[in-house]
Amino acid sequence: MKDLGVLKYFLGIEVMRSNKGIVLNQQKYALELLADLGLGEAKSVCTPLEQNQKLTLVEYDESVQTKVNGDDLIADVTVYQRLLGRLLYLTNTRPNIMFTIQHLSQFMHKPKKITFGGCFRVVRYIKKNPGQCILLSATSKLQLIAFCDSDWASCPMSRRSVTGLYVKIGESLISWKSKKQTTVSRSSAEAEYRSMTAVVAEVMWLNDSKVALQIAANPVFHERTKHIEIDCHFVQDKIKDGTIQMQHIGTTEQLVD
Repeated sequence: MKDLGVLKYFLGIEVMRSNKGIVLNQQKYALELLADLGLGEAKSVCTPLEQNQKLTLVEYDESVQTKVNGDDLIADVTVYQRLLGRLLYLTNTRPNIMFTIQHLSQFMHKPKKITFGGCFRVVRYIKKNPGQCILLSATSKLQLIAFCDSDWASCPMSRRSVTGLYVKIGESLISWKSKKQTTVSRSSAEAEYRSMTAVVAEVMWLNDSKVALQIAANPVFHERTKHIEIDCHFVQDKIKDGTIQMQHIGTTEQLVD
């Protein structure tokens, strides 16, 4: 064991301290990504994904090497996979690209030029503010506050909905996720309920001090272990016993969006 002093930089994440708390950012990592892709002088964009853009998988006949929809497949898929992996690591401090990365991750095996261009757009979006950070406040109240929402039937390929969740301790953001739901919801209400169940399971996992001991004993934990109770009555039980309180959030105040 060797004491390396106060933590300042580790695995691409910069750590800065002040009286207000601890700030985490990946500015150096982001700037290196821009330089490696030759986008240092590129024009930045205001959104990580083009508005109303729906990317879909392409059917590809390996025997005759033909393509459909007029889009060329990328010859070397590892180039796309490596770039997406680097962008995925940036979600450690940038929850605002989480939905886009989740969307682009569906094309790992058969990426097209348009989806590759989508990755480049994310990088140009990052260029707008490469030093975006997360503040872990020194004065946050020890109260979990969670937001959740769903994008009903948003996947054009499977018509599955996407769950978004966002959890804070006081004013400090500690957990976020954008994930396609495992089943097709026949109504927006059903999609919202599945989203609600996911965020309640996340809150209960974070609230359970025993989990820390379990992870310490067995670090090879899969995220599915957090969601043992997935029955619809799970949420109702937590409301009845006073563990959680539900509150409707208007569109303008919905942080998870």
